[in-house]
Amino acid sequence: MSLWTRIADALGALAQGESLGAVFDRLRTPPERSVAFAIAVIALGAKMAKADGRVTRDEVTAFREVFRIPPEEERNAARVFNLARMDVAGYREYARKIRQMFGEDSQVLCDLMEGLFHIALADGSYHPDEDAFLLDVARIFGQSDRQFQALRARFVPDAPKDPYTVLGVSPDMPLDEIRKVWRRLVRDTHPDAMVARGVPPEAIQLAERRMADINRAWDELNGARV
Repeated sequence: MSLWTRIADALGALAQGESLGAVFDRLRTPPERSVAFAIAVIALGAKMAKADGRVTRDEVTAFREVFRIPPEEERNAARVFNLARMDVAGYREYARKIRQMFGEDSQVLCDLMEGLFHIALADGSYHPDEDAFLLDVARIFGQSDRQFQALRARFVPDAPKDPYTVLGVSPDMPLDEIRKVWRRLVRDTHPDAMVARGVPPEAIQLAERRMADINRAWDELNGARV
């Protein structure tokens, strides 16, 4: 059964009047977590797409890039997007339910934030309202401002590409400690680790960019300090 068929099944209760927020409450354990991840990215992405006052074709296309949605499944993905866009619930309510759904698994929430950044930058610009939206969601998720700055440094074209910021470390940290952080990030970025924490295989390409970014930052710091 495909991810999108499972999403359609999960949303079946909506026909009975259940809210999209209530769906989040039911998707807490594997294999439902991968369904929850996909719904969370699309639902928050739909809310964010309105943050700058417009929904562009590029932003809609970005969903396909994050999840590699096959043509025959686009109707199911579009249904989630439209439900979230029309739902009277605000994005903060969604974000709180999503954090409850994933509990203390901060890494999967970081994975989710990466998907949102990808969608935000899909149209080639980064609107201040999108930045405010993402910062607010990150804080609701319990992420530190340093974690948010690391994501912004990796995704926003005109953000400073300081390798310390990308790795989420401070300049006064010893190189051995930075190496430990880098190794942990590499371990957390492995596709098997991502699938284990609920990221659907359809979204694993998010790891490709992250791995390139953190390795580039480590190489720069390691070479500068040798």
